[in-house]
Amino acid sequence: MIHNPVLRGFEPDPVILRVGDDFYIATSTFEWYPGVRIHHSRDLVNWRSLGGVLDSRRLLDLTGVPDSGGIWAPGLSYADGLFHLVFTVVDTYAEGWKDLPNYVTAAPSIEGPWSDPVPLHGRGFDVSLFHDVRERGGDGRSWLLNMRFDWRPERESFAGIELQEYDRAARKLLGEPRTISVGTAAGVAEGPHLYRRGGWYYLVHAEGGTGYEHGAAVARSRDLFGPYEPDPAGPLLTSRHDPKLGLQKAGHCSLVETATGQWYAAHITARPYTERGRCVLGRETALQPVTWTEDGWPRIAGAVPAVTVPAPD
Repeated sequence: MIHNPVLRGFEPDPVILRVGDDFYIATSTFEWYPGVRIHHSRDLVNWRSLGGVLDSRRLLDLTGVPDSGGIWAPGLSYADGLFHLVFTVVDTYAEGWKDLPNYVTAAPSIEGPWSDPVPLHGRGFDVSLFHDVRERGGDGRSWLLNMRFDWRPERESFAGIELQEYDRAARKLLGEPRTISVGTAAGVAEGPHLYRRGGWYYLVHAEGGTGYEHGAAVARSRDLFGPYEPDPAGPLLTSRHDPKLGLQKAGHCSLVETATGQWYAAHITARPYTERGRCVLGRETALQPVTWTEDGWPRIAGAVPAVTVPAPD
């Protein structure tokens, strides 16, 4: 069985990846150094930390970033025999304007050596890479996703989910960005990840903020650029409606498929000492099994997080 949280105490914003028989989870490190903590497992039950990836000034300079600034929600992926890591180094002043430089680095092994980070853009945060692989019917191209943040007065700060082509060989962005979703009525669409399955593109993103209204939503489209239809069943995961659940503040999902075709979601959670109280261990990482309906929607049982769930076969 999997006992949640699988990563305990300040392990937020997980992105999960499988390469062969190995599973990896990367988590945010904010203003702490070294940046982007990586964890490894072979069974989704037992995890070990590989430490921080960005472990030198060459890879990460946190000079001047404030408390809760630094690295938010990195993206970890694999293509062309390389691990690709994208990340934002957030600087802010009194939660007003935000400086949001995004970078990409790559390595032939999860343990490095990692290439010099290349700047991408500064329009938003929570970056991830989607590789539209030919094995799933794609064209082999890659795309950078992020939420778009507009801090200017009278603008919408969370301005939707943005997509732009990324050239893996040249390590640069191509063309113009396009907004593919503005999320649901819960608002605060962020943390986007794209997946392809059965001829559909699935957009999974966080919503509702990272407090007790937090959740994860999913939408799908036959076309990469949309329009994306939200799941009519509602959130993929949330604990906002039940303060008695053992895992609260659930949301910010990323998905992974095992070698035997089972699916799991890695997500943020927190465990308050009192009902809707403080969570002194911070945001942690949990795993939930995902099943697919006959008409092609991913589901987590009850759309709520469980403390104990079955491990893969």
